[in-house]
Amino acid sequence: MTAQRSALDGGRWHFNHGPIDIVAEAHGDEVEVAVAHELAWRRFGTVLDELVAELPLLRQPVGDACLLQGPIARRMWQACAPFRAGFITPMAAVAGAVAQELIACYQRAGIERAWINNGGDIALHLAPGQTARAGLFADLARFDLRDSGPLSTDGQFELRADMPVRGVATSGWRGRSFSLGIADSVTVLSATASQADAAATVIANAVDVQDPGIHRRPASECKDDSDLGSIPVTVGVDPLAPAQVDRALDAGAARARALQHAGLIDSAMLVCQGQWRLVEPLSSLSSGISAIAVQPQAAAVGSVFA
Repeated sequence: MTAQRSALDGGRWHFNHGPIDIVAEAHGDEVEVAVAHELAWRRFGTVLDELVAELPLLRQPVGDACLLQGPIARRMWQACAPFRAGFITPMAAVAGAVAQELIACYQRAGIERAWINNGGDIALHLAPGQTARAGLFADLARFDLRDSGPLSTDGQFELRADMPVRGVATSGWRGRSFSLGIADSVTVLSATASQADAAATVIANAVDVQDPGIHRRPASECKDDSDLGSIPVTVGVDPLAPAQVDRALDAGAARARALQHAGLIDSAMLVCQGQWRLVEPLSSLSSGISAIAVQPQAAAVGSVFA
């Protein structure tokens, strides 16, 4: 198995290696953009082997000291360390940490803006005065790559260079990773992609309530090599009473606000069964996610999607 790349429309690139799927886009000086894409591709080719070499340790709960060696693995640990009082492994930040590693290739003169989208976990580079628009899918279950028409989103928000945000991540029980909660999606804006990834996982886990309509199985029965072991993960959620959804979202929003006051996130959007909670930014410099309206909107050309 070797890394592969293919050119996409709009000057974007798709990088794939085993379970890692990256879409890279950049704007600026044509030569500098080409150089950055080549640097990102070369770095991408080393990522999977680097992580696999430390996989047994990456699947262990975060402890008081980091024993990992690789730069991506250490970044994963650092993003998850604030949550080590509960159960969390560095794998909670893997997608964001990989995106963050690759975006460094674009942080060079001549690149106006760039983003690395790793399955919806996004790292951004924005030169002064630049902006990027991100689209949000509130319910991952309805996203279908087979659709031939224009992509539509449930919300959009603008990220500006003067905002303290360079990472966007989404988690939820319908996503590609396991969740302990019932959120259809939790989208987090943070200073880095690895921080956003870890925080989205933690907040999505907190969107929960006791109800017989929530179905769970041990993670190890769903995937034999899961880092969650025998911890029950959500595998199905029946339509719940609105009051139950309210309670679950309130619990998740409380967790998000606590992380916000600790300086770990900028803002967050939590969605569950058609209801939502918005945790707005504390800083007057940051207003991107507060612009989300959870209603269908046309996706702008050049947008990234979380």
